[in-house]
Amino acid sequence: MINRAVGFVKHHSPNDIRRLARRAQLETHNARMRLTVPVVARCEFDNVYHCTVHKTGSQWIKALFSDPVVYRYSGLLPFDPRFYKRRPLPLVPRGRAALALFHSYPRFQQIVKPDNHRAFFVIRDPRDIVVSSYYSLRNSHAPMGDIPQVRKILQEKPKKEGLLYVINRLSERYTFKQLRSWAVAPSSEKVRLFRYENLTGEHQLKEMDQLMRHCGIALPPSELEALLSRYSFSKMRKDRESSGQISHYRKGKAGDWRNHFDDDIYEAFAATTGDLVEVLGYPARDQSPGALGG
Repeated sequence: MINRAVGFVKHHSPNDIRRLARRAQLETHNARMRLTVPVVARCEFDNVYHCTVHKTGSQWIKALFSDPVVYRYSGLLPFDPRFYKRRPLPLVPRGRAALALFHSYPRFQQIVKPDNHRAFFVIRDPRDIVVSSYYSLRNSHAPMGDIPQVRKILQEKPKKEGLLYVINRLSERYTFKQLRSWAVAPSSEKVRLFRYENLTGEHQLKEMDQLMRHCGIALPPSELEALLSRYSFSKMRKDRESSGQISHYRKGKAGDWRNHFDDDIYEAFAATTGDLVEVLGYPARDQSPGALGG
């Protein structure tokens, strides 16, 4: 009942009230973990930074890193800087995993960080991001900010026009530029890029183990497998639907954009993003969907 009430406040209140509600929920969660979950292994890094763009499983990653088992084997508490209204850039307390930072690489570099940190950025085929964003904005995203107005526009437009609208919206919000900035960033042992497709694909267990180890977290295989099972997309979707909420865990198959892009849409996408697909290592339009870069 309490979580449902907090969820309503988060989704239907002004930004300041929603931020306070989310901060209170996060701080309650962290206090409970400190009191009830013994730490058996400490992360060797002071902070971990999860960087990404929208529609790359950011809420899923946040759920994984907020689970008690991750705290038990790292001592890292989840932290979302957006709930604390710190400007111009977030200052993350030590001993925290900063989750869902939607920044370009140059902006991330401006964040004051301890030298002893690790960061990872989750990329996804930008064409699939377009499709996922379209369905989220049109059907399932929480009605916050300008989402109600955007939803009305998309529900009134034919699907083709809607996808063109979303391409333009993502461009105006710098999503494509952010993806590019991380793809061309200098190589560093502190930062690693992970593909959404690999994190959710058939080799998920191995890929997530690599991500956790990059962050200085060594979960026993059985614990990691159980963690991924608890937060599988199908389970999270069923949980939301059973509580009467519309699920945004759509988890479209990699390359699903081919079922939605016609020549006009692809031309508009290419004109907007240039060679971004190739820079990110995804197959060109005329390549096999399995030709994924390293």
